[in-house]
Amino acid sequence: MDHLLRATARAEARHFWFRGFRAFVAPLVRRATADVASARILDCGCGTGANLAFLERFGRAYGFDLSRIGLQLARSSGRTRVARASVTAAPFPSGAFDLVTSFDVLYSLEDGDERTAIAEMRRLLKPGGHAVINVAALEILRGDHSVLSHEVRRYTKPMLRTRLMEAGFEVIRMTYTNVATTPPLAAWRSFQRWRGLRPEAAAQQEITVPPAPLNALLTAIVLAESVWLRRFDAPFGSSLLCLARKPVESHT
Repeated sequence: MDHLLRATARAEARHFWFRGFRAFVAPLVRRATADVASARILDCGCGTGANLAFLERFGRAYGFDLSRIGLQLARSSGRTRVARASVTAAPFPSGAFDLVTSFDVLYSLEDGDERTAIAEMRRLLKPGGHAVINVAALEILRGDHSVLSHEVRRYTKPMLRTRLMEAGFEVIRMTYTNVATTPPLAAWRSFQRWRGLRPEAAAQQEITVPPAPLNALLTAIVLAESVWLRRFDAPFGSSLLCLARKPVESHT
């Protein structure tokens, strides 16, 4: 995972995927915090901490991650509200947050840990609080990146919905994202599986920033898609994005 975090730190400010991701996520975070004054936000598995700067636009953001490398990268960038902990045992009191986020973490957890992590997110939320979750989608898109990110599974809508509802969440909205880039990605990942997946140390090119003209074009495509997704749900895509809520009447 350290390979992934180092590669991510080099790419996330400019890479079209990360620009698209923030554009996809922003409307859900805005919706989750719209009626909350001084929202308290926790990023569960914050990696390099870069998303904390994004989340600060909507409230006071905190983060934690199990990786020492991730936390070193976060702190070296001036992000101090971070702690070292596992998503299965967050060191915060129950009901402390208005919003919890999980960005590309759950898919790397074994089944038992994945369910525990979802339960922890629910525990951390105030009644009526929200969770915004992003995960890798569709097994047909497994490839070199899956090795780099230690993927255990890629999700479908029914799979993620079931996991969240079993934990006591209400699913408010769920959509695939990165629709436009999925067909060429599916072809490329199919070739990778046919060729044989590269080892982790050799798979870092999966997060290399494309040449500037191509990166600019792909950025324009995903930003246009983010506008479309404000009104419509996508039928497929390489990621799955969800807004869920802890019921108001819940006391646990």
